[in-house]
Amino acid sequence: MSTVNSSTSTTAADALAALQKSSTKSTSKTDDAQTRFLKLLTEQLKNQDPLNPTDNAQMTSQLAQISTVNGIDKLNATLTSLLDQSQSSDALQAAALVGKGVMVSGNSLSLSSSKAYGGFEVASAADKVTVTIKDSNGVEVRKMELGAVDEAGVYNFAWDGKTNNGTVAADGKYTISVSATRGDTDVKPTALTLTTVNSVLRSSAGSVSLDVGSGGTVGLSDIKQIL
Repeated sequence: MSTVNSSTSTTAADALAALQKSSTKSTSKTDDAQTRFLKLLTEQLKNQDPLNPTDNAQMTSQLAQISTVNGIDKLNATLTSLLDQSQSSDALQAAALVGKGVMVSGNSLSLSSSKAYGGFEVASAADKVTVTIKDSNGVEVRKMELGAVDEAGVYNFAWDGKTNNGTVAADGKYTISVSATRGDTDVKPTALTLTTVNSVLRSSAGSVSLDVGSGGTVGLSDIKQIL
């Protein structure tokens, strides 16, 4: 009559006993999964075919699987902790911006006391940059030739409130469009608007955003320049 390979059974039993002992030290979800896994593995050993017992390679593979699950759970816990720390750091950085002027993507321009400030971002140097300012009806009031920029980056401009014909425009809201070329190539700049950070918002998921007025919000990564 055939019998179970004694060395294989002993090695497996020793491994199971060690893992079972360690699994009783914690009540985490991972440990609960380990306990269920070990119960299934124990039943498998009890009911294995005596003529074809589980060998060491199979046992090692099965134990490695639960070890991997445990490792992934610990990695997830570590990543969650790092994310919480990062979000807390973002909130502190954002709080320091309250009351400050920032440049973000947008085409609005506010003229007050015949002064207005805007900006643009280019991905490369440009030979010619032009800013066109329009009123609320979409009528052009001023076209400003800003010349060349030597490299990629964020640039600012100021408008003195004067129109193309030399008169003074009324204070209020305007819009801008920016064009730029390098040789015969359109550089496709991004118009930037100057706004003020009013408050910091934090969602239930932990993400941080900034209230920049008029119901608009932006993320920290959306800020192109702090003034």
